[in-house]
Amino acid sequence: MSEVEQETLFEFPCQFPIKAMGRNIPNLDAIVVEMVRRYAPDLKEYSVKTRASKGGKFIAVTIHLEAQSKAQLDAIYMDLTACPDIIMTL
Repeated sequence: MSEVEQETLFEFPCQFPIKAMGRNIPNLDAIVVEMVRRYAPDLKEYSVKTRASKGGKFIAVTIHLEAQSKAQLDAIYMDLTACPDIIMTL
């Protein structure tokens, strides 16, 4: 087992949920999908769910994808956290 493989408990490929939260601005879901598709171009529309907060001020975008590697997930999270429209990622 390589050192990179030892850094994670996941076996790739695997189903993995990614959640990004931000202010409820127009097209936040499209912004998140565009960033994730850079690393997962086969992402399907039905894999994306959005939910507004109780007061409607924030929105959560959850994407279920088939992750291929830890490096892929790291790259996705780096892009999402660098986006000024996104407040938090899980």
